[in-house]
Amino acid sequence: MDLTERAVEFETRKFSFKTTSDRILASREVKALILELNEVYKIDKDPALMDLMKRLTVVKQKIEKRLKGRK
Repeated sequence: MDLTERAVEFETRKFSFKTTSDRILASREVKALILELNEVYKIDKDPALMDLMKRLTVVKQKIEKRLKGRK
């Protein structure tokens, strides 16, 4: 599977993480995807990749916000 296909699949996946470990794994997965996309973006400078990275970053922030909990 292509890197962009994996990223889009992750973005469109339904997020109903039952356990904390599920959230941690999802956070690590999206972080790895963002870093891989960034390496490709450094070479190609494709604006579509930047948009995809931004959308994935929003998803990652939501997951991490849920991990940290309320104060």
